[in-house]
Amino acid sequence: MKILSILELKLLEREIISYADFLKLQNLGSHAYRVYTIPKRKAGNRTIAHPSSKLKECQRQLVSILEMYLPVHESAYAYMKGRSIKDNALVHSKSAYLLKMDFQDFFNSITPKILEQHFAKLGVTLPFHELKVLEQLIFWNPSKKKYGKLILSVGSPISPFISNSVMFFFDQVMYEICTKNNIKYSRYADDLTFSTNKKGLLFSIPEIVKRSVKQEFNGELVINDSKTIFSSRAHNRHVTGITINNDGQISLGRQRKRYISSLVYQYTKSELSEEEIKRLKGLLSFCYNVEPYFLQRLTRKYKLNIIDDLLRKGTKK
Repeated sequence: MKILSILELKLLEREIISYADFLKLQNLGSHAYRVYTIPKRKAGNRTIAHPSSKLKECQRQLVSILEMYLPVHESAYAYMKGRSIKDNALVHSKSAYLLKMDFQDFFNSITPKILEQHFAKLGVTLPFHELKVLEQLIFWNPSKKKYGKLILSVGSPISPFISNSVMFFFDQVMYEICTKNNIKYSRYADDLTFSTNKKGLLFSIPEIVKRSVKQEFNGELVINDSKTIFSSRAHNRHVTGITINNDGQISLGRQRKRYISSLVYQYTKSELSEEEIKRLKGLLSFCYNVEPYFLQRLTRKYKLNIIDDLLRKGTKK
């Protein structure tokens, strides 16, 4: 297999980058990132490593090539065309009992070693030199050392695909175990969700998951135990940010609805910054996808032209 040859042909034929730039990225691509932090939803900051424009174009073309060789399991819902967090939540909407788990530092824990092992399991053979070049094009070097540890970055266009594919065999194991036991399983990036209508059936799953993760990744990936949560219809159930009501319907949740309504009110009073307006526009689009009836109530309360303006333009009137 000659992935680099195909990539070079795509890049140079379409004049995306020069041959000199391509050679430079093959040697130092893992250093070609702009690094910054953004606040996490609850606490702390998330480090974002954004590739240079030339590396980004290279990674986009590389994804289109690797998709022919690296599979993604049907249980994966994140970064998949035609799928969303709504679809992920709907998998579990009719189940009475829910288990949520996730990985610790998911993207940053995925290394060239994991990708090489994935290639090997798939029977994909690459020359040593080609593997090393692919590492430079796919992974980020967070240190200033030339040969520092390489990891997947949050912010790279190739990271979602690589993370989904290296989870293929783990997803397959989980899917088979769950199917045999009438449990529904889905994965949205680092979020694992299991659900069933049989009481007590999910209590054995966390140990099965941790054992499977250890077997598959040899300790490179680990479960964040503090985020393992069991819930049922007796309590609020949430799947990737979406609330599941007791009648099995998905919802934005009361708190988010109040927040969106307050932002729309502030918008009518011209009290929002441009950044807040962008945030509101995203929330309204999310609302349209998850619970359009709430959007209809907003349009009646604040007048259609205001909501229309936000969804279409995202700028103040």
